[in-house]
Amino acid sequence: MSVSRVSSRLSATRVALAGGIALSSVVLLSGTAFAHVSVQPQGEAAKGGYATVNIKVPNERDNASTVKVEVNFPLDHPLASVMPQPIPGWKAEVTKSKLSKPLELHGKTINEAVSKVTWTADGSKIGPGQFQQFPLSLGQLPEDADQLVLKAIQTYDNKEVVRWIEEEKEGAKEPQNPAPVLKLSAASADHHGGAAPSASASAATDEKAGHDDKADAKKETAAADSSDTTARILGVIGILVGIAGVAFGVLAGRRRSA
Repeated sequence: MSVSRVSSRLSATRVALAGGIALSSVVLLSGTAFAHVSVQPQGEAAKGGYATVNIKVPNERDNASTVKVEVNFPLDHPLASVMPQPIPGWKAEVTKSKLSKPLELHGKTINEAVSKVTWTADGSKIGPGQFQQFPLSLGQLPEDADQLVLKAIQTYDNKEVVRWIEEEKEGAKEPQNPAPVLKLSAASADHHGGAAPSASASAATDEKAGHDDKADAKKETAAADSSDTTARILGVIGILVGIAGVAFGVLAGRRRSA
């Protein structure tokens, strides 16, 4: 075998090896990027409204299972209501904390708000290559914030703990363990129970419409009666003119005969 052929084969092998390494790196990095604990709204999460969200927890380990998930809620933008949906094989515990500044909601003063929800495996777990969604009903969402940072802690059955608590900064590289972020959309009238016309206003509108319809009907009837009367008068005049013409013709004929 010539030296050139050996060199060519070595070059090809190196290229293939480099390509394989690059591909493996891409796969590993993409897998890591999609393995974050995240919060995903079902529908819209609008400022001042209520929303249902899923806390999505993937298992990142090949040799351990997730048995506990803790999600923390910011008390600087407190939520008076956080309700977990029951999940078979998991026990949910809601923790409340006292607020330094009471919250006014629907005419009531709220002195405490939910600060944490913890799910603990109770006959189930998130195994390798699996993920679990934990649904929550949230409200009332703040009106003076664009997002809520929900710091999460994931515990494995081998006692390993992963803290998803790093906040992302604009223009900076994504942190290794970013905290789940719930983006809030702009508020609309629908989210606040938009103003609907009152019963009295609706009744007044309907009554006015009824009066207008009756007035229009009367006008149409009067116009029709007027048209009929005019037609009758013209008909009578025509008959009288016809009779007068016949009479004139008879008289004229008699005069000629005489």
